[in-house]
Amino acid sequence: MAYEKATHGIRVQVEPLYSLADSDPEDGTFVFSYEIRMANEGERPARLLYRHWHIRDFVGEDSEVDGEGVVGEQPLLDPGGSHEYRSYCVLRSPAGYMEGYYTFSDPDGAHFRVEVPRFPLQAPLVPLTDDPDFEEPN
Repeated sequence: MAYEKATHGIRVQVEPLYSLADSDPEDGTFVFSYEIRMANEGERPARLLYRHWHIRDFVGEDSEVDGEGVVGEQPLLDPGGSHEYRSYCVLRSPAGYMEGYYTFSDPDGAHFRVEVPRFPLQAPLVPLTDDPDFEEPN
């Protein structure tokens, strides 16, 4: 499922995925990837300068991530242009969420904030035991 929001003419779509291959539930490591697509629906170019993430882990751990660009890039979005990237985060619980914003600049050097919608991070149900007599409730 994709989540999207448009701010200042920039539309951000997010599609989160659980990475079973990279996760280790017995160790309390749950890895989620997310694909971001941003599209400039405005009339002026905009350059992504910074990112800010708030990550909520349902075991009570919150974290904030700030940095320049996304995956090492500061893409320029021309009107009608778009940029896509994939990244990931690691939680200590099988559920949580992420939300945040990007800071962009316009051709005049003015900065503006583009919101990233809150999106859930949810692992599929994981058996809590290896006991062969254990039966999950219906």
